[in-house]
Amino acid sequence: MTTTDPAPDPRRPRRAPAGAAVLREDVTEAIRAAVFEELASVGFARMSIEGIARRAGVGKTAVYRRWKSKLSLVLDLVSAFAAQGLPAPATGSLYGDVRALLEVASHALRHPVASQVIPDLLVESVRNPEIAQAIKAALLDSQHGMAALIVRDAVARGELPASTDASRLLDVAVGPLYWRLVVVRDDLPKGYLDQLSRGAVAALRV
Repeated sequence: MTTTDPAPDPRRPRRAPAGAAVLREDVTEAIRAAVFEELASVGFARMSIEGIARRAGVGKTAVYRRWKSKLSLVLDLVSAFAAQGLPAPATGSLYGDVRALLEVASHALRHPVASQVIPDLLVESVRNPEIAQAIKAALLDSQHGMAALIVRDAVARGELPASTDASRLLDVAVGPLYWRLVVVRDDLPKGYLDQLSRGAVAALRV
């Protein structure tokens, strides 16, 4: 006589496989929020897993289940920020595209990762190649890809010479914006993005 296992009852909650760790998303988000607060309060060098766990209201084990160290935790946060890329603007003109780029960048640079976390990590990146690579991805790689598309379209429309370097767009447009919002931490006066866009377009055409 053969027997078969009874069919699973769809009304019963499905259990995780034996030995599998079930990580609650609300706990993960609480830990990520605690990292921002800890970095803003004490900086990366003095930040500790104990301090993060205390702010998140969890035990250290909950943190270590998700990240092996404070470095891997912070790199994960920065990488997630870098992954929030937006498609390049397509307004039909170089000025319009540059203005749209600066609008997006101004919002991104006000994000806690850019305004609080990255400046501190830039100091640490001098001593740590992993941090340096993560910062490069967050600050440069995604923005460079967008700038390259803007320059390519402008060249196709005859607004810029084919020899134009996309990196110059970041230098003359996003660079001053980063300085003002992240380094100086000053508000943008009315019309600033318009003036910066016109200046960037003029500089690219020189």
